[in-house]
Amino acid sequence: QVQLVESGGGLVQPGGSLRLSCAASGTIFSINVMGWYRQAPGKRRELVATIGSGGSTKYADSVKGRFTISRDNAKNTVYLQMNSLKPEDTAVYYCNAGLATNPMNFADYWGKGTLVTVSS
Repeated sequence: QVQLVESGGGLVQPGGSLRLSCAASGTIFSINVMGWYRQAPGKRRELVATIGSGGSTKYADSVKGRFTISRDNAKNTVYLQMNSLKPEDTAVYYCNAGLATNPMNFADYWGKGTLVTVSS
């Protein structure tokens, strides 16, 4: 069984910072892309940022320059440093990983989500 567990969400004032973490555990052969997505109330889930196994990154235009994604391959963990937070960043943030439990079986896995609320 593979689990992705997010942590680090919470309530923060506009302009503040938060750091999200997501650890993958279980029977893992390898992990390809890891990423963060978010879903605000009444909206579709959207890409926030992704990072490849070699460190290549991709960001949504709305978070470029404010958010930084990173990963620790030894710990099977991905992070999202969020700075200069805005009320429109309020959403449930989901961790995603494309990983294999054996050499023949890549699949997408999702965490249960962590709520980030940006409000004064």
